[in-house]
Amino acid sequence: MKKKIFFVALILFIVFLNSMILIVSIVILKDKLSVVRDKCLAEHYVIASSLIGDMQALEQRGNNVEENIDGLMRLYARYLQGKGNGLAVAFSGEWIYESPAFASEESMIFPPDTGYSQERLVYIENASRPVLCVYGSFPAPWQDYGLMYIGNLGDTIQSWRHTKNILFLTGIVVMLIMSFFLFQFLNIIFRPLRQISSTSAKIANGNYGSRIPVHGKDEISSVAHNFNLMAKQIEIQIKQLEDAAEQKQQFIDNFSHELRIPLTAIYGYAEYIQKALMSEAERYECTQFIMSECSRLQNMAYQLLNMALLGRDEMKDSDCSVKELFVQSEKAMHMRAAEKRIRLTYALPQDYIIRGNMEQLLILTNNLIDNAIKASRQEEEIRISAYQEESDIVMEVEDHGIGMEMEQVSHIKEAFYRVDKARSRAAGGAGLGLSICEKIIQIHHADMSFISEPGAGTIVKLTFPG
Repeated sequence: MKKKIFFVALILFIVFLNSMILIVSIVILKDKLSVVRDKCLAEHYVIASSLIGDMQALEQRGNNVEENIDGLMRLYARYLQGKGNGLAVAFSGEWIYESPAFASEESMIFPPDTGYSQERLVYIENASRPVLCVYGSFPAPWQDYGLMYIGNLGDTIQSWRHTKNILFLTGIVVMLIMSFFLFQFLNIIFRPLRQISSTSAKIANGNYGSRIPVHGKDEISSVAHNFNLMAKQIEIQIKQLEDAAEQKQQFIDNFSHELRIPLTAIYGYAEYIQKALMSEAERYECTQFIMSECSRLQNMAYQLLNMALLGRDEMKDSDCSVKELFVQSEKAMHMRAAEKRIRLTYALPQDYIIRGNMEQLLILTNNLIDNAIKASRQEEEIRISAYQEESDIVMEVEDHGIGMEMEQVSHIKEAFYRVDKARSRAAGGAGLGLSICEKIIQIHHADMSFISEPGAGTIVKLTFPG
């Protein structure tokens, strides 16, 4: 693209420059010829006037003018010879005198027979050398005579050619200088485009952090700025895709691992029941373990189904009473807490209204309470409360259990992640509860945060927009 613009601009510049030089040369030539013409006309007038006076004097002395014309013209011819000019005299349509310098010119055009006329003819002959001719007839009684002044144009043409050559040589120098500056100018203009091309190639090769330096506020700088914005969006999208792919792969790996453990145990106990001789108590213990693992697989399937349904990001928007939510949660979790002799305490100074889906909010609350039960020791208390913070509604689930390290808190929302893997499996957990909670929080445009210390317990804070 740059080469095409360079050569097209250069050709146009050469054509324009040479056209201007040619026009200037023609103007200079016309000006020089005009000067020579005026000079020849002036000298023709002076010589013709002086010659008529000489002819009158010669005739008064009784001499023949035609026979003595050579003597009369010798003085004038000597005067003009040093300038390279000449004279010729015609009588009755025939040349009766010619300067020695022009006597050998065979191609001399004879002047037309104009008769007596005050007008003079000026024309250029280009035989062996260019000359400017001025011819004029004498007034009566000398109307049969005419004087031809022949001006040499050789020096004038040579001077003009020299000037023309200098102009064209100057034009060549100017053309070379302009070519250099044009090339540098195009380099400056196309530098952002080269940077865009180079950066786009880097991005195509996977270097999504590449950017174009932006200078100035012209159109190309605007293109570079928009390109950087596009590259930034691409980098963000690629990072999100990579994170999503990594999370999906981690989910698949964890899911495969979670399936392999109970399936291996079920297969092992089933094979043991089939092949080994055992008592009824041993058989009952084996089948009990198989049922427990099947229940864990069933629970995992239900949780995955909940995650799939929540993945549609759909929410039946309605007014949900926090008081009603606590009542239903207590009914659902009372027996689960009683098995471990844990007290559930609900604190609600007044009823609050949350915009959302009651079923999803109940799943959220019960999952958090269930995690608190698993993390708590017997005879401990779990406190579920709600209060208003400015315009937001805040719910908290607080336990005094084993707590978590900061690094563990940063991973607990990931699918299949367990703080204590051995304890969670024993409790039948699949590691999906908080992933489901996080999805419900996102659907309700809320926020979920954790405050936890090892051995001191955990506080889960849910903030819903008012």
